[in-house]
Amino acid sequence: MTTTTFPVHSAARAALPVATDYTLSVPDGARRALARGWLWLGLSALVGSGLFSVLLVLSRTPGFSKWLPLADFFRVALVVHVDLSVLVWFVAMAGLLWSANSAPRALPVAWGSLALTGAGAALMTVAPFTGQGEAIMANYIPVLDGPVFLAGLATFAAGVAMLVMRSLWLAPALGVSFNGTGALRFGLNASVVAAAVALLAFGWSLAVAPRPLAGKAYYEIVFWGGGHALQFTWTLLMLVAWLWLASASGARPRLSPRVTLLMFALALVSVFVTPYAYLAHDIASVEHRQLLTWAMRLGGGLAILPISLAIVLALAAAPAADATARPLRSALVSSVALFAAGGVIGLFISGSNVRIPAHYHGCIVGVTLALMGLVYHVLPQLGYAAPDARLATLQPMLYGTGQLLHIVGLVWSGGYGVQRKVAGADQVLHSTAEVAGMGLMGLGGLIAIAGGLLFVVVVGKALRRPFSPAVAIGLVS
Repeated sequence: MTTTTFPVHSAARAALPVATDYTLSVPDGARRALARGWLWLGLSALVGSGLFSVLLVLSRTPGFSKWLPLADFFRVALVVHVDLSVLVWFVAMAGLLWSANSAPRALPVAWGSLALTGAGAALMTVAPFTGQGEAIMANYIPVLDGPVFLAGLATFAAGVAMLVMRSLWLAPALGVSFNGTGALRFGLNASVVAAAVALLAFGWSLAVAPRPLAGKAYYEIVFWGGGHALQFTWTLLMLVAWLWLASASGARPRLSPRVTLLMFALALVSVFVTPYAYLAHDIASVEHRQLLTWAMRLGGGLAILPISLAIVLALAAAPAADATARPLRSALVSSVALFAAGGVIGLFISGSNVRIPAHYHGCIVGVTLALMGLVYHVLPQLGYAAPDARLATLQPMLYGTGQLLHIVGLVWSGGYGVQRKVAGADQVLHSTAEVAGMGLMGLGGLIAIAGGLLFVVVVGKALRRPFSPAVAIGLVS
């Protein structure tokens, strides 16, 4: 009996997925210097975004608004706040990861892309104080329709184009042997390709957009295709961060590197629906918009589900995290929870109400939290001190809890038909329930702002403290 059952038991155990280490490191030398530069740009964007969040409050406060340069400064500040906290921050983190993943060549192009991107972000930041430009809340990239902001956006785009082209050219070959590190490198390579498709879509839209259109209608058409393609880039970066943070925090996913590569490839293939949508349909048509939306849901959704399930199972089976791993575990759990909440909300969207921003706030903050956790992990590899473990563990929970309350309030209010992209009296809140929902949204937003500012404080303290090689060695291993 023993000799009969033992081989069956061994075969069953052998058939179980093997836990995989998904790890990367930031090399020394030029790549580390570039990664540090992109980190500083990302932190600067978050600081600027936080300052504009304060201006958002002041612009709605009696007595202060008269000192602001534009009458409708609330919407103006909102445009720059969104662009800094989403577009510039995400691009900076992509620059950090792509620079660390690329060969250390064409360094003038690398530094030129960082300089142009930073200069563009600076111009967009100062644009509200020039008193020029109508605030247009276009999807994906809201704009100030004035010369200073648009010059900044064009400069920023030129820097991003240089970053993407260099990262494509110097992307590492994966080789014959394939492991967790190779899977993450493939994911980063795929995110660069998705970004290149997004740039192609933006250029295509600019070339063929109907000239008579102006204002919001024009920018909606120009940014719709590229904005959808960019979501593949951010999603791929988030999935790379999830797997990396899971392994670094002691929760090794039971997911084969080849299965992971397949999931990344599925998301990458879906992004190529974008050029087909431009060839098949006019960019102003409903069919064009619906095809791009369908591709984003299909490719992103199918890739996210297996990886997120493997992450959740790995977290459930993982031992308790030590002080070094707790901030990473906190960021990972918060990211997965917020992204899942945003995805579930997306299934129940109907009409144009505040459920739509609830959906994308959940998903966007899910990406942001994953990237924040990754910053905590790579700080020692970049030559800085490790973050304060207690504050770095608290920060993702504070930020995530605030955003969860924020989107719950939006979903609650959306059920009563409260419209999106309006504020103040324009919201027309009729009932106590509507007021309570938007009040919960506001409370959550304030908590989330505190969590975002705490991230800047934690990382800022790490940048000033002496570097500890012993801690860095422990984190890398």
